Amino acid sequence: MNEMVNAYRASDALAAEYASPHQLISMLFDGALERLARAIGHVRRGEVAEKGECIGRVVLILDTLQSSLDSAAGDGALAGNLADLYDYMMLRLTEANLRTDPAILTEVHGLLDGLADAWRSIGPELAAAEGRDAGAANGSSKTSGIS
Repeated sequence: MNEMVNAYRASDALAAEYASPHQLISMLFDGALERLARAIGHVRRGEVAEKGECIGRVVLILDTLQSSLDSAAGDGALAGNLADLYDYMMLRLTEANLRTDPAILTEVHGLLDGLADAWRSIGPELAAAEGRDAGAANGSSKTSGIS
């Protein structure tokens, strides 16, 4: 069983190594959502230590997402709003951990799921733009196989 777990972790590390920046952020969202779902299950089963570990991981992921924001893009308002939302979610997670409250975890899961959906929706657009940029840099009008 441990060999299977280690192989799974190695495949995740390999996927991250070859992922685009957009895919890396998607992977962070997926990891946070998975750990939030686990935390809710741990609360319902009374598994306090496991709940705390999952919440701690989500807070680390949110901190990483927050640190990846580009406040120089546009007028910086979007990055500022997202930073505030990440702060809010981290505060709520701290409250959920202290109160062992699954409703707060569900609230944060909903907020994060909405952000993840929005992020994923720009994926095809971003890939097409990156393909156009690569084609222009190579003196080609091809989009590197992306249509």
